[in-house]
Amino acid sequence: MKKSIIKYLFLFGLGIFLIQSCSIEKYIPEGERLYTGAQLELDTIGEFKGLKDVKTELVNLIEPNPNTRFLGMRPALFFYYKAQREKPGFIYRFLNKSFGEEPVYFSEVKPEKVEELLLNRLDNNGFFYSQTSSEPVLKEKYASVNYAATVPQPYTLENYQLDNDSLPIYREMSELIKDTPLSKNDRFDLDLLKAERERLDFNLKQRGYYNSQANLLIFEADTNQYKNRKYDLFLRLKKEVPKKSAMPYTIDSITVYPNYSVEGDTIPKSRQNPVTVNGTDFIQNEYFFKPELLETYLLFKEGDLYNANTSKITSDRLASLGSYKYVNIQYTELDTTMTDGDYGSLAAEIYLAPLTKRSLRAEVQAVTKSNGFTGPGVQLTYSNRNLFKGGETLSLSTHFSYESQLSSGNNSNLSSIAYGIKGDLIFPRTIPFSPRNFRYSVPKTKISTGIDFLRRSQLFTLSSINGSFGYTWKENKYVYHQLDPISINYSRLSNVTDEFQTILDDNPFLRRSFEQRFIAGLMYGFTYDEVSDLDKDYPIFFSTNMDIAGNLFSLLDGGSGTIIGSEYAQYAKVDADFRFYLRWGKEQSLVTRVYAGWGVPYGNSETMPFIKQFFSGGPYSVRAFDIRSLGPGNFNAQENESTTDYFDRSGNLKLEANLEYRFPIYSYLKGALFVDAGNVWLTGNYDELEADQQNSNFSNTLFTDGKFESDWIREVAAGFGFGARVDIQNFVIRLDLASPFRIPYRPVNDRWNIPFFGDKANKMTLNFAIGYPF
Repeated sequence: MKKSIIKYLFLFGLGIFLIQSCSIEKYIPEGERLYTGAQLELDTIGEFKGLKDVKTELVNLIEPNPNTRFLGMRPALFFYYKAQREKPGFIYRFLNKSFGEEPVYFSEVKPEKVEELLLNRLDNNGFFYSQTSSEPVLKEKYASVNYAATVPQPYTLENYQLDNDSLPIYREMSELIKDTPLSKNDRFDLDLLKAERERLDFNLKQRGYYNSQANLLIFEADTNQYKNRKYDLFLRLKKEVPKKSAMPYTIDSITVYPNYSVEGDTIPKSRQNPVTVNGTDFIQNEYFFKPELLETYLLFKEGDLYNANTSKITSDRLASLGSYKYVNIQYTELDTTMTDGDYGSLAAEIYLAPLTKRSLRAEVQAVTKSNGFTGPGVQLTYSNRNLFKGGETLSLSTHFSYESQLSSGNNSNLSSIAYGIKGDLIFPRTIPFSPRNFRYSVPKTKISTGIDFLRRSQLFTLSSINGSFGYTWKENKYVYHQLDPISINYSRLSNVTDEFQTILDDNPFLRRSFEQRFIAGLMYGFTYDEVSDLDKDYPIFFSTNMDIAGNLFSLLDGGSGTIIGSEYAQYAKVDADFRFYLRWGKEQSLVTRVYAGWGVPYGNSETMPFIKQFFSGGPYSVRAFDIRSLGPGNFNAQENESTTDYFDRSGNLKLEANLEYRFPIYSYLKGALFVDAGNVWLTGNYDELEADQQNSNFSNTLFTDGKFESDWIREVAAGFGFGARVDIQNFVIRLDLASPFRIPYRPVNDRWNIPFFGDKANKMTLNFAIGYPF
């Protein structure tokens, strides 16, 4: 192993030496100098705050940027020069296309222009009467520029007030500036003044001012009263502003077209006999959507002041119904005359273009799992939108898959057949509540039911029936809730072979997991998600789920622990998933993730139901190990010669952590480097697992007799890997290759492994998946 490490360190050092030896000086044309960058020196007059941020802003203005460097070298520029030869070869053409950069020469640098940019930005930041200069630093093949700026003390705000006028809009603005973020002693900042103007315009549009525009507002600064670099700020409308821009508007009519055709651009010609609900007219040649239901999704009514934000939220609510592909709200001015106390009038017209009512989708899958099982799968989904003419969606799906162990070994001749049917009925409202109780988005009520069958040859058949009733809704842009007050699952184990019965008899833990046939309880999920907000450089994601089962049955069973002759499960389960994203450059990001979950059986349950336990390993978990192959603890199924290694490893406590660096390669092709760690454990004494384990060092529990096992960290599995992803408009096909560097089921002193080159089991695992892992 030591020889291998020395060999790879030598190869790495040799590679660095070869790149270093590839000097680029000989490629620089005669008469040119390679531009190596610039330095900026600030000389201040007086003391003031915020100079560091100002300097960062000024440095970002200096252009052009020099060629990038890595470990003191310029490999991107080297690839470019090599690709310009008469016969560059495939490798250099590829490297240049993927990573190359054109040279930046000193002849392209314009110091005078940069000086003007620096001076202008200093003025915009309140440093009036600053001075800038530049001095080139020339060498034989290289050149740089030293910039300098003399910065006096900035002007600061003393008073901020509104000019008086009799127009109604001034009364609104006088209320709005009370909440201004500008405060006394703030440094003059043109960007802050622009932001204040945008804030005022945004709020005016929420107060009826339909024709308000930010550029109609003007600031005036007065420094005449002060000798110590202070100023008063005055806000007013520009002169000769159109009257319609300074007047509020009310919505005097609302017309909705629930069956508008985008392709034909058709609008019902006749407006006779429209259906009117609470002052809103609904016109549809063919009856498509119930007006009394559709009206509940509108957040404005006849006579309301125009509100741009309310209009946008209404449009979003209509789009989220799931019945429409196109939503457009248009306003037409009906009256722009202005007299004291009068308002302008708007006519609102809402055009709704329906989606195709019925659709049928087929998916064919070819699955190859890392545990050697391979087989085809098919899924058919039928959807019927707007089923009862109230935005309801019915979805029926059926699936079938077959997997077989093709290779020889302990699991040869084993096969698995899974099939089932599922139905979902979604109402775009909360039954029995009104959608108006949820302003930000349309809440949805979902009723689901399904039947599934799993047949594993030579082992067993598992059939299950499930059903749920619940609600989903968005509280705001980032917060999502899901509440299922009713969730029921009934499973039945049948066709048990003698071989599998022997396994159950030898493993009471596994047997108890399958005996709990009824699962009934309440589930709640909370999600805070900033990832879709591309304006955030450091978004976070947090999700937690709570699942409580069996309490209602415990009140009805009379102490028998069964319901309708079958044992039911009692447990409480919670999990949490936290992710932090660091974004920079062009599509580069560093993602960290921490996951923890814990389930506690109680009452008449000694174990968690098998389908409710936690699993670790696979393409969305610790990718250096096969799917669901880790744990519990340091349990080693590979040392058992029976078919128990065909079963998923599980536990009632799970801990995982992931770190992934994502970067672009070329066009739609992305790359990643990652490290994963985690495992599952049992929080209790399960001697039956130890009896089934040949390793005398086996320790499967994290808690024993109520005490925390301090050496659990030794049982954490860890792996390193790299991957390629094809990302086309957020549809991602992912291929990850990973190898472990910590194998928990090995002997205590033999768990470390060199990724990809170590001599221990599980050298490499290839994961194929759809979507990012997190």
